Amino acid sequence: MKKIQNLLYICIVISVLNIFMITLYFRQRTPAETQVPVNLPSADKLSCSDIAMPAQISLAGETVPINRQDVREALKKELIVNTYLHSHTIQILKNAPRIFSIVEPILKANGIPDDFKYLAVIESRLEPQAVSPAGAVGIWQIMKNTAKELGLEVNNEVDERYHIEKATEAAAKYLKKTYDKFGSWTLAAAAYNGGASMISKQMNIQQEKDYYNLLLGEETERYVFRILALKQIMNNPEKYNFSVKNSYSLEPIRKIEIKGPVESWTDFAREQGITYKTLKRFNPWLRKNDLKNPRHKTYQISIPENKQFYK
Repeated sequence: MKKIQNLLYICIVISVLNIFMITLYFRQRTPAETQVPVNLPSADKLSCSDIAMPAQISLAGETVPINRQDVREALKKELIVNTYLHSHTIQILKNAPRIFSIVEPILKANGIPDDFKYLAVIESRLEPQAVSPAGAVGIWQIMKNTAKELGLEVNNEVDERYHIEKATEAAAKYLKKTYDKFGSWTLAAAAYNGGASMISKQMNIQQEKDYYNLLLGEETERYVFRILALKQIMNNPEKYNFSVKNSYSLEPIRKIEIKGPVESWTDFAREQGITYKTLKRFNPWLRKNDLKNPRHKTYQISIPENKQFYK
């Protein structure tokens, strides 16, 4: 037994000595000998991509002074942000033809420049069911009190903020009113975000009449540049590495006039050969499964022409 213990002791001592010698050997080697080779990327691979900047750009016919450094940098920031929000921007590009086909003629009929369709883009990404944390609703993100002031019906049965056509009419009314007040479409756009009273107050305090000279809150300062960035990207998607070949198709509809109450929208949908889900897809402004309609108001209900696509 004693011999075995001595043998183990000798083995332990030899092992410790070996470890010590190996450690000493590596410490004495030169840095060149111990350096681990690393494959570094070439200089061209380390360079960062930049964003294509337009030589000139305007909003509703009003020239943007991108010769100014602050303006140029503000626009570039929003171009970068929206270029690299890949999934969101792709969805916008796919959805735009469908929504724009509804919005564009309404803006034109109301004397609102076509560029304001990009305001709806930054407000909601063109999602008809969009609801903000503050309670703004629809593609134009209209608040409840503002909606009522603009003539939209908002109650527990009907919320016309979700009605694309009527909400666009309301947004056009607001934009025309603020344009008449400020004489500038750029300021009208800023007022849509910050409110006309806030814009007026800051114009008085700062003694400025040009949006690009005004110091505003961060959201309102970025607002116009976000509109411009989406306009630039959506009109030149290839410059920003977007290739959306198949956008969402247009959805032809027919209208059914309703003047009285509806006991069940589910039954109504079935009578039209569609599901309740499909009915709500085309009429998201219907908020309950019935309609009392005590004043016998006339409503236009949208029904898809191609019902087979939704079964």
